[in-house]
Amino acid sequence: MEKKKLVGEVLLDKKYITKEQLNKAVEVQKKEGRKLGEVLINLGFVNQDKFAEALAEQLGLKKLNLKRIEPDNAAVELMGEEFARKYSIAPVEVKDDIFIIAMADPLNVYAIDEISTNVGLNVESVVSNKDEIDKFLDRCYGENKSVKDILEDINIDGSEEISNLEEEEDEDLAFVQEMAEKAPIIKLVNSIILGAIGDRASDIHIEPEHKRVRLRYRIDGVLIEKGVLPEGTKLAVISRIKIMAGLDIAERRIPQDGRISVKIKGRNVDLRCSVLPTIYGEKIVLRVMDPNAVISELSELGMLPETLKKFVDFIESPHGMILVTGPTGCGKSSTLYAALRRINTAEDNIVTIEDPVESPIKGLNQVQINPKAGLTFASGLRSFMRQDPDIMMVGEIRDLETAEIAINAALTGHLVFSTLHANDASSVVVRLTNMGVEPFLVSSSVIGAVAQRLVRKICEECKEEIKPNEAMIKKFENLVNQHEEEAKFYHGKGCVECGGTGYKGRTGVFELFVLNMPVREAIITNKSSEQIRRIALDTGALDELIKDGFQKALKGITTLDEVLRVAQEAQK
Repeated sequence: MEKKKLVGEVLLDKKYITKEQLNKAVEVQKKEGRKLGEVLINLGFVNQDKFAEALAEQLGLKKLNLKRIEPDNAAVELMGEEFARKYSIAPVEVKDDIFIIAMADPLNVYAIDEISTNVGLNVESVVSNKDEIDKFLDRCYGENKSVKDILEDINIDGSEEISNLEEEEDEDLAFVQEMAEKAPIIKLVNSIILGAIGDRASDIHIEPEHKRVRLRYRIDGVLIEKGVLPEGTKLAVISRIKIMAGLDIAERRIPQDGRISVKIKGRNVDLRCSVLPTIYGEKIVLRVMDPNAVISELSELGMLPETLKKFVDFIESPHGMILVTGPTGCGKSSTLYAALRRINTAEDNIVTIEDPVESPIKGLNQVQINPKAGLTFASGLRSFMRQDPDIMMVGEIRDLETAEIAINAALTGHLVFSTLHANDASSVVVRLTNMGVEPFLVSSSVIGAVAQRLVRKICEECKEEIKPNEAMIKKFENLVNQHEEEAKFYHGKGCVECGGTGYKGRTGVFELFVLNMPVREAIITNKSSEQIRRIALDTGALDELIKDGFQKALKGITTLDEVLRVAQEAQK
């Protein structure tokens, strides 16, 4: 009798993972006692869909794509929501005397037996991935209703009680608070937050305008309009959010900042709330701080293998300074956190000073700056030197004092990470000298720098090969000529899964700058940023951003349009 393959062997046969990745995952599995699939997915070695495909093949089961299936009411009525979500099981269909269910873990015999006993039918299981099941359950049980559906359900548009709210706003704060705590408004605000998290939004914008309130989500770095709220709901919605954030609903003349913590599907999600007075009322922006979206491994950043190897060499240096640069929201913090997690051991004392601390990490001593109390990057760094540190991370180098203390730490045997505002990786050294740091100190202390941007990834559901127009090819002419035989490009034509955008998710594109001897000599002799860049390119010390992006376009990860967008931004 032929021995059944293990799921790891199936993944290897399909070339979804490497032998080294499997070995590492097995080590983590033994250490932490988690399931192999969960470990492989969390490490970023394989995505949920490919693992589900391999699991289905190993078990001889059918793999089902739930995105294309509408919920069957008869099946939904047979399974309670709590049970379905607890075991990640989707009630798919009732066919004759067979109850078909989709499972992320079809080896859970206990759950299958319990379903069979409760419904009195034979149970047939198929395989699907957990994300698909979660979204299918949202459709089954109505937890992810759109704002439009909620407005229709609660019939807010014609509500005389809410229409009168604008007239009352300056006179009766008790009335405002009462309205903000009524079920219709609570449902509406909850649906706005749930919708944003379901759409993977990083920010929620609630913007009062003339006779309407605009709702927008920032998804994959782009603001997308999601609906318009009736003007009569404006004050109630804003007040409801301010109450949730612990803000003063009576104060409407000055900006306010707060924080909201919500529990969604068993996980905690924080929202940073910013309120800004405008001519039409208070605008609210909620930044979604989802712990599930935190990148924990370097492999999840999107670095190509050769780039990742160079970066690992940087962070495993015994001392020196490593700088990460790029605009706000380009993933600098994610890169630094992933690097610190990689080198975080019981033998090292790692201290960070940040503004703010975005992600608590076990084993790190993290400090948040407090300028009002006199705790700045510079003063915090000075204190760190008396804390016997091995590795330090400074949220940002903003001034000469901070730069000099960080460089001194790097020169005295410490490994220092920080961010700096510069257009590209090679400009960081000139940025430091422009601050007033002596060129020889920069040359002696900095190991290397990373510039990064985020590009949107092509949606896998609607991805198709295209032929770029001549104008686009012209802009990448040199790179296209170097890869003429393999020059295939893709885009997403738009589908339900990606909301018609053709993109889903983001990944990084990177520019690595290594300070080799010719570069160090150029810094000491006060060469310009352009001259240093040219020397770095000529000596192989610089991997350009546009080249990294082009490689990702060739691999079908992103589009040439996205690469051009971030490359042009980097040249500004």
